[in-house]
Amino acid sequence: LCIAGCELVGGTAEMAIPTACALEMIHTMSLIHDDLPAMDNDNYRRGKLTNHKVYGEDIAILAGDGLLTYAFELIATKTENVPPQQVLQTIAHLARASGAAGLVGGQVVDLESEGKTDVSLETLNYIHAHKTGALLEACVVCGAILGGASAADLQRLSRFAQNIGLAFQIIDDILDITATQEELGKTAGKDVQAGKVTYPSLWGIDESRRQASQLVADAKSQLAAFGSKALPLLGIADFITSRSN
Repeated sequence: LCIAGCELVGGTAEMAIPTACALEMIHTMSLIHDDLPAMDNDNYRRGKLTNHKVYGEDIAILAGDGLLTYAFELIATKTENVPPQQVLQTIAHLARASGAAGLVGGQVVDLESEGKTDVSLETLNYIHAHKTGALLEACVVCGAILGGASAADLQRLSRFAQNIGLAFQIIDDILDITATQEELGKTAGKDVQAGKVTYPSLWGIDESRRQASQLVADAKSQLAAFGSKALPLLGIADFITSRSN
């Protein structure tokens, strides 16, 4: 997503690779911490035992902390052929997306909502726009910032990414019900066990699929101005609603 966002606006993959790697580090940190007993308490991730089950909770916490800080070091020290102001803008955008205004903030509301049956659609959208969508949006937008995108293009790409972020989460909620642990690579049915309100619990599976498809269609419409250059991002958008894990 990051490399595609950069290339879309005229940048190169080399400009974006350090930030793309940093995003993978932050994503991995979020999964390691999310799987901890104090959070979602999952024993499996990508078909293997989770970090804390192999190395212990102490090392899992430190591993996540190390990945988070190294991510920003990597962007600051390894980004080449990009104006310093764009590198600073990228760091600031990613810090916001992964902190209290983004991923962390969404996780807080998610934890506070567990076991409550009166969670509104507005709250659910807030949780996933921040917990899931903020980092996904940062992938596309940070790449575009590095590539020198205009303010108008950044807005289009932000709307694209926000829409596919929510669509991704809706499909994730559906798969938690319909897929097996082997297919998911993690424990299935965790949302129901934790008493979480999800999109299928509010809308049902069929309406959830329809909503996800509409979000993807809306996302793709944001890329019309880019023509064939947007094909990689369009392909990713289509994959979101067709994936099985």
